[in-house]
Amino acid sequence: MAIRDILKMGDPRLLRLAKPVEEFDTEALHALVRDMQETMHAALGVGIAAPQIGVDLQVVIFGTGQPSVRYPQAPIIPKTVLINPVLQPLSDSAEDGWEGCLSVPGMRGLVPRYTHMKYSGFDPKGQYLEREVSGFHARVIQHECDHLLGILYPMRIKDMTQFGFAEVLFPELDPDSDD
Repeated sequence: MAIRDILKMGDPRLLRLAKPVEEFDTEALHALVRDMQETMHAALGVGIAAPQIGVDLQVVIFGTGQPSVRYPQAPIIPKTVLINPVLQPLSDSAEDGWEGCLSVPGMRGLVPRYTHMKYSGFDPKGQYLEREVSGFHARVIQHECDHLLGILYPMRIKDMTQFGFAEVLFPELDPDSDD
């Protein structure tokens, strides 16, 4: 396993569209997933997408299976590897919530997201996966899948007065914390 460099906002590679994974259960795919897990863990993230480490493939991982250091009040999300994801909102209901990103370090923004989603895709072995989720879990999957479309969360902020440095907006938080 290897901890990879995380691309930062401003790097044009973050704006590219990721390509679907065509071959499952390969050593290269398993190595990518291991590197993503190691990188996310080292950065204390709750999710990461392959484009954030410079790989243009539709691979996201999220969830820690335990309470998050940076989001201790958030419900636990199971560790998940999702490849070639498809998202489907299950209602028009949306709510604003504060988000950060490993590619936008030190910043937070108030972002609208659907509150109830169904997502599907495949695991690294090519097994089909489908879940219906809501709340924080739904927010995280939407955030990570945005990376596959070249979208960073600041692009979704409606009111830029609700975007700034975490240490200023939330002085009680660790200033180095990001999603």
